[in-house]
Amino acid sequence: MTAGSTGHDPDGVRLQKVLARAGVASRRAAEDLIAQGRVQVDGETVREMGRRIDPDTAVLHVDGARVTLRDDQVYLALNKPVGLHSTMSDDLGRPCVGDLLADRVELMNAAQRLFHVGRLDVETEGLLLLTNDGELGHRLMHPSYEVPKTYLAEVEGKIARDLGRRLRDGVELDDGVARVDTFKLVDMVPGRSTVQLVLHEGRKHIVRRMLAEVGHPVQRLVRTAVGEVRLGNQKPGKLRPLDRVEVGSLYKAVGL
Repeated sequence: MTAGSTGHDPDGVRLQKVLARAGVASRRAAEDLIAQGRVQVDGETVREMGRRIDPDTAVLHVDGARVTLRDDQVYLALNKPVGLHSTMSDDLGRPCVGDLLADRVELMNAAQRLFHVGRLDVETEGLLLLTNDGELGHRLMHPSYEVPKTYLAEVEGKIARDLGRRLRDGVELDDGVARVDTFKLVDMVPGRSTVQLVLHEGRKHIVRRMLAEVGHPVQRLVRTAVGEVRLGNQKPGKLRPLDRVEVGSLYKAVGL
């Protein structure tokens, strides 16, 4: 049998060693994962300890979540502040995402290939993903994969009891109907409310336009999550690398 048909590469690296290098588990614990049938190589469940693979070409999953094996792939989360443009450079000299990478020496080699996954308008803050993984980035941005995005919005006015239903049923905009997946009232004080919305489409200014259409103009908008990757307590303007579990969750969300 050929290496291509079995996923075994006689000149490759032992599977448990690859798992340990990727930070999945110690080599001994990785052997247990393999023995329990929790590891797949190129779609095939592997149980034998002697399997060798090429880390540069093999597609590896553990418990259904893909494991990143390439050292040159970068996955970052940025808490984009208000006033920063979602571009890697700006011809007009306006502050942009690319400016934040200028002083990151460890990213210098990858910076030319990094791109932002989707956009946040200049007045919107929160989670923006950056990567040089073209296939993952493309799928995360493509509406057919329906990756959910979570927002917190401070809006004008008191929230009516039926607003969630109206937003789930759909709001007619000038470019078609827009719907949220879920809606929750977080807080309400005189003249102002905070709501959480989850939706999987990415039309321009979609959250602002929906809320304005139902009579609640947005005063502040923060994206708090993309899929299972969450902003948490990350400070505005700060970058952090995604961990293995977060990257795996993004791969899983888009079927990779």
